[in-house]
Amino acid sequence: MAAVVELEVGRGAAGERELDEVDMSHLSPEEQWRVEHARMHAKHRGHEAMHAEMVLILIATLVVAQLLLVQWKQRHPRSYNMVTLFQMWVVPLYFTVKLHWWRFLVIWIFFSAVTAFVTFRATRKPLVQTTPRLVYKWFLLIYKISYATGIVGYMAVMFTLFGLNLLFKIKPEDAMDFGISLLFYGLYYGVLERDFAEMCADYMASTIGFYSESGMPTKHLSDSMCAVCGQQIFVDVSEEGIIENTYRLSCNHVFHEFCIRGWCIVGKKQTCPYCKEKVDLKRMFSNPWERPHVMYGQLLDWLRYLVAWQPVIIGLVQGINYILGLE
Repeated sequence: MAAVVELEVGRGAAGERELDEVDMSHLSPEEQWRVEHARMHAKHRGHEAMHAEMVLILIATLVVAQLLLVQWKQRHPRSYNMVTLFQMWVVPLYFTVKLHWWRFLVIWIFFSAVTAFVTFRATRKPLVQTTPRLVYKWFLLIYKISYATGIVGYMAVMFTLFGLNLLFKIKPEDAMDFGISLLFYGLYYGVLERDFAEMCADYMASTIGFYSESGMPTKHLSDSMCAVCGQQIFVDVSEEGIIENTYRLSCNHVFHEFCIRGWCIVGKKQTCPYCKEKVDLKRMFSNPWERPHVMYGQLLDWLRYLVAWQPVIIGLVQGINYILGLE
């Protein structure tokens, strides 16, 4: 069958007509793929100039879009982050419904429902004392699950590339689909939860009063108060409060260890919640086993551009090609 396909590809328009008349029902999946591949080559033969023009349009659109997005982010970061978050939340939903990925849809609905509740709690005024820890616990849980899921997916892909799936009698295509699916789940929800966590962290810190995104805080921070959760750091036996480890930043401000880690890693903040001095993450995460979490967070920040804006840019390129009559 492969020889027949190669022969038809080399016969120009006549070969293309004969390829269109091939009965696909009697072919194996591999032979069907070969025929479809040959049809595509036959269809686009002689269109090299058009393809070069399409590549130039793609490159030009990517460059212009990147410049516009960078300017938007620098001049209006709040609106940029909100639109990006909305894009990441809605765009995959469109493809999920279109392609009937019901498993993803169920997980998306569950994540959206819980996150909506947590976000609602984080934006209430006055802020309930237990809300900051609830918010950071939820998003930290999602962060850890996405991290573990991404690692397992990556290992499954690598095992498939090295042929180790054959030891368990698993087909390569099944093993690769499993690994890529886990990678997608881990990276997508990892990106999404960090943006929601950042938004909630801004709202809560501003409500508590020890943090202001622009300008001076509305409250003075004492040594006995955590600026992230608004509760006392050191409490007496008879007082109500949280007893846990503390962490002192290089600016000498002290916080609950859980709170400052949630602020920096989950909430994507790398400055002191009060004085905005830059936090040394390497010093905070001195344990080598914890540093991959920092690198994973940086990877997610880079991927958010691909998840949110790449489909829009590709759609724009296709629209330009359609208007110009390119195919």
